[in-house]
Amino acid sequence: LGLCVSRASASVLNLNCCLVLLPMCRVLLAFLRGSQKVASRKTRRLLDKSKTFHVTCGITICIFSVLHVAAHLVNALNFSENYNEDFLALNAANYRGEETIIPLHSSNVSHLISVLVPGLTGVIMVLVLFLMCTASTYAIRVSNYDIFWYTHNLFFVFYMLLMLHVSGGVLKYQTNLEEHPPGCFNPNKTLLKNMTVPKAFEETFPDYTTEPFPEDLSVPEPFVQNNFMRICSEEPKFQSHFPETWFWISGPLCLYCVERLYRYIRSNKPVTITSVISHPSNVLEVRMMKDNFKARPGQYVILHCPRVSALESHPFTLTM
Repeated sequence: LGLCVSRASASVLNLNCCLVLLPMCRVLLAFLRGSQKVASRKTRRLLDKSKTFHVTCGITICIFSVLHVAAHLVNALNFSENYNEDFLALNAANYRGEETIIPLHSSNVSHLISVLVPGLTGVIMVLVLFLMCTASTYAIRVSNYDIFWYTHNLFFVFYMLLMLHVSGGVLKYQTNLEEHPPGCFNPNKTLLKNMTVPKAFEETFPDYTTEPFPEDLSVPEPFVQNNFMRICSEEPKFQSHFPETWFWISGPLCLYCVERLYRYIRSNKPVTITSVISHPSNVLEVRMMKDNFKARPGQYVILHCPRVSALESHPFTLTM
């Protein structure tokens, strides 16, 4: 159950880590909203809810991260208690009853890396996610926007660690199911060493056969499945699952980085402020001009005042 929950929650995390970046691509959303291809008002209203969608994805990531960590704690206990001496490649622990699955004293470097990398990256990602979530609250954003901005930009560290997190290959699957089906009997090397092998199995068998099981022969239950005996001569082979996280997040991450670079280049173009007028009810009118700029209905600009904050900026709608 722990493996099922951890794998399922990981799939949900991959999907939400992919979607959470898309609402932050403001240039792309503005282009889609202003293009003729999106003529439906309902679709435009959905695009205007991009921030709500971003927050929803973030909350989902937090919830399923807790579930993923809890499932792996159960997995660590199971790996420790169910140490298998027959299939050594499947063990994440060094011995039965080990208190931790991070073998700092292990002499096997590949085994150390395969367990240490997912463990350390997972712990660091949980800390980064905790900082991002707590700094995203309304109270912190209002009192100190710089803290929110700095911690939220740790998402790049989070994504890099997420790429490394799945590179350990702790969970494995069997690659030769046809040559060695689960539960088969291997005459050359019986996995159940304490079990007496029937005399009928002492003769030489082909590599893999499925023959009717004689009813008058008494054979231990693991060697028989549905009145058929499954015989093989090849040992099981295991391989780590191929990482799929990069497939989910590489596209949105590259798209967001390209947009951030484009916004940075465009923001360096000079803007001339022609006048500033104070209106009643704390309304401030700022008139400005920018070369090769044409305002469109529903468009907004990001205003930044360095004397107030080095990082804080806010969107404002435009009027002609």
